[in-house]
Amino acid sequence: MTTTAAPRADERAVREGGSTSGAPAPRAPRFGRLRRIGLPYLLLLPALLLELLVHLVPMVIGIVVSFKELTQFYIRDWGTAPWAGLDNYGVSIDFDAPVGKALLASFVTTCLFTVLSVGLCWLLGVTAAIFLQEDFRGRGLLRTIFLVPYALPVYAAVITWAFMFQRDNGLVNGVLSDLGLTDGSSFWLIGDNAFVTLLVVSVWKGWPFAFLMLMAGLQNIPRDLYEAAALDGAGIWQQIRKITMPSLAPVNQVLVLVLFLWTFNDFNTPFVLFGKAAPESADLISLHIYQSSFQTWNFGTGSAMSVLLLLFLLVVTGVYLAITSRGSRGRKV
Repeated sequence: MTTTAAPRADERAVREGGSTSGAPAPRAPRFGRLRRIGLPYLLLLPALLLELLVHLVPMVIGIVVSFKELTQFYIRDWGTAPWAGLDNYGVSIDFDAPVGKALLASFVTTCLFTVLSVGLCWLLGVTAAIFLQEDFRGRGLLRTIFLVPYALPVYAAVITWAFMFQRDNGLVNGVLSDLGLTDGSSFWLIGDNAFVTLLVVSVWKGWPFAFLMLMAGLQNIPRDLYEAAALDGAGIWQQIRKITMPSLAPVNQVLVLVLFLWTFNDFNTPFVLFGKAAPESADLISLHIYQSSFQTWNFGTGSAMSVLLLLFLLVVTGVYLAITSRGSRGRKV
C-alpha cells in the first residue's frame, strides 16, 4: 500500500506544479509573458513611427505656422517669424474682405463639386455592381474594364484627359463636332466649362472604387433572399429597395465617407488639369489653399485655411458617423 501511494503523490505534486524531490518547481519567467503581451505593440511600432513622421509632425507644424506671420521674409528661418495669434484666422473668415470672400467662393464650389462627384460615383458604382451580379458571358471582362481607371496612375490618367479636352486638337471637341453637338471650338479647361471638365475626370477615376466596394458587399447577400422574394412576386425594383439597399447599408456608410474625404481634399486632379491657377468655376479649396500659400508666399494664412478645413472635415465626419450609427442601431432594433 505504501508503494502505490507514493507514485500517486508524486503525480499530484507534478500536476500542482510541485517537484518530486521536495524543491519548489521553477515558475514561468515573466519575460515570456511580457513578450507575448508586448509583441503586437512591437509589430505596430514601425507603422506608428511612420505615421508620426509623415502625418502628425507636419500637421502639428502646420498648426503652429497658422499662428505666425510667416511670409517669404522669414522662410529661411520660420521659427523667427513674429507671432500673429488669431489674425490669420480672422483674415480667412472675414468674408467681406477679398481673401475671405475668395475662400468662401472656393468652399461653396468645393461643396457642390463634392456632392455631385460622390453622388455620381455611387450611382454608377451601385448600378454596375448590381448589373454584374448576374452570371453571363463576358462578365469577367467587363469587371476588368470597369476597374481600369482605378488601376491607372492618377497623373497619367489626368494628363491624358487634359490632352483630350484641348480646344483645337482634343478628342472631346472632335467627337462632339462630328455628332453635330458643338462647332468644335469649345473651351473645356478655362471658363465655366472647367467645372464640368473637373467633374467628368473626377467621376471617371472615382466610380470604379465605389463599384469595387459595392460589388464586394453584394457577394455577402444570400441568393436565397432574392429567390424567396421572387417567389412572393417581388419585382427587380422591389428586390433592390427591400433587400439590396438595406444589406448594403454598412458598406455605403464607409464608402460615402471615404469618397467624401477623398473628393473634398482632392488636389492632384485640378492641379494636373489646370496648373497652378485653376479657373474660378473649378477653384477647389485644396488648390485655393496651395495658391494662398505658395503663390502669395503667405504661409501663415494658408496654414490657417488648412486648419479650418481640417476642423470642418472633422465636424462633418463626426456628425455623419453619429447619424449613420444611430440609424444602424435603429434598424437592428
